[in-house]
Amino acid sequence: MSQSQTPSPPGGNAPRFALAALLLLGVAAFFGLGLDKYLTLAALKSSLGELRQWTDQRPWVSASGFFALYVTVTGLGLPGAAVMTIAGGALFGFVEGVALASFASTGGAVLSCLSARYILRGWVQARFGSRLAAVNQGIEREGAFYLFTMRLIPALPFWAINLLMGLTPMPVRTYAWVSQVGMLPATMVFVYAGTRIALVESLADVLSPGLIAAFALLGLFPITARKLVAWLRGRRRS
Repeated sequence: MSQSQTPSPPGGNAPRFALAALLLLGVAAFFGLGLDKYLTLAALKSSLGELRQWTDQRPWVSASGFFALYVTVTGLGLPGAAVMTIAGGALFGFVEGVALASFASTGGAVLSCLSARYILRGWVQARFGSRLAAVNQGIEREGAFYLFTMRLIPALPFWAINLLMGLTPMPVRTYAWVSQVGMLPATMVFVYAGTRIALVESLADVLSPGLIAAFALLGLFPITARKLVAWLRGRRRS
């Protein structure tokens, strides 16, 4: 067996198909039941009084429920993560909101990445392994830097990054900590917006084009610095 092929799990591909069907069923149920209408900024603002009262009366239950819901939303790649991050600030304050949203978003990202890796990576590597060899080597060498850059750009779809990285050989531990660090600046911005939710009329009010550009430049800095150091070392040796 070539190294590019991934052995099938016990029982063949049935477990993968079952997991894929379960995930698709969860997404279909989310939209079929109209649950997406509850993960909007308008819905949050209209029910904020009741949610705050519930949070004040049951802080631990509320925090646990918020964390579980956030992991579910991000793990399934559902829309609403930005609104939930704002809700974290509105309901729990800046410090607790950042902690809950940061770890929950990382947990959801890891679950989404692992699902994509389990379901798709074996097939992708078996079919395109020879073409992806250089890509896999590049990810092993520079992947953390590229992931960090992508995580710092809120405009890039959360689910797409999880899917893409799931098809790579990046270690889960590296994926988790780089994702958490990379998403932290945007998480802090959205949570802070939640603490000032009365001033937020749309998600566009949270991230201006200038702020997105600043995040992108921040993400490119480690890669640029690494390339510059390698270039300088090469000149010294020549």
